[in-house]
Amino acid sequence: MLTIGEFSNICRVSTKTLRYYAEIGLVQPNEINPENGYRYYSIDQLEKMLLINRLKNYCFSLEEIKSIFESEELIDEVLFTALNKKKKEIVVQVQKFQDTLHQIDGDLSNLRKGKSIMSYMESIDIQLVEIPRMYLLSMRKNVLEHEFSEEYGTCFGKLFRKMEEKKLTAATPPMVLFHGDEYTPFGLDTEFAIPIKEYAIGTRDFCPGLCLKTVVQGSYLQLSSVYAKQIEWAEREGYENSNALYEVYVTDPTEVSKESELVTEVYYLIKKRVFKDQNGKQIL
Repeated sequence: MLTIGEFSNICRVSTKTLRYYAEIGLVQPNEINPENGYRYYSIDQLEKMLLINRLKNYCFSLEEIKSIFESEELIDEVLFTALNKKKKEIVVQVQKFQDTLHQIDGDLSNLRKGKSIMSYMESIDIQLVEIPRMYLLSMRKNVLEHEFSEEYGTCFGKLFRKMEEKKLTAATPPMVLFHGDEYTPFGLDTEFAIPIKEYAIGTRDFCPGLCLKTVVQGSYLQLSSVYAKQIEWAEREGYENSNALYEVYVTDPTEVSKESELVTEVYYLIKKRVFKDQNGKQIL
């Protein structure tokens, strides 16, 4: 048997942390002396503790780790599934860091030239366009940010298979509509859609109407700036948002080798703002 101090030293985990693990039911002492409260751990528990440390290094939360050990399935099968999922999450995070580094390089370059760090906003082009009604074959669900890439592939895979089954024809590249005004812990209300030439059962009407359109070449990191510029334009010209904004992916993100090859059309749906007096009557 090992004292809590010995166990702590071998596993490189503080005694305070071990007590917390016992409190949440993650790792319980093998024995507690009823007279003095001293805690003892068995040699067999070392492997479990080292696995916990390993999973923490892989960015697993304690809640995720606890659920792995509490699963009724074989531990290796649970670990295989959990590690695959975590790997995908980390790949997304690594890509974001790479994108951020590229963006920092651009900002440093502008500052060296004496330009403002926000000078790139001046080059964002906005067009006022009228988009006709379209038929959408779509799937709508809440999507967490780190799940978007996976959901993109899964949902559009299902939609394209359904399109083939129904012998439908795509009218334009795939698009994603973002419903709702804010991001929630449950994710963003997202609709993956393929505009279809033929009206068919299972499709829905979508009438964008008047829109602000911006074509973005390159990283998706630019999209937030585009939305900010579009909202600024709408506010200045007396317009307001009228429906879900959407993005059309002219190039498939899964088929490009470099971010610079990405082409995205961003649409912000608008209508003329109506001003009313104190009595609620429209001001003309």
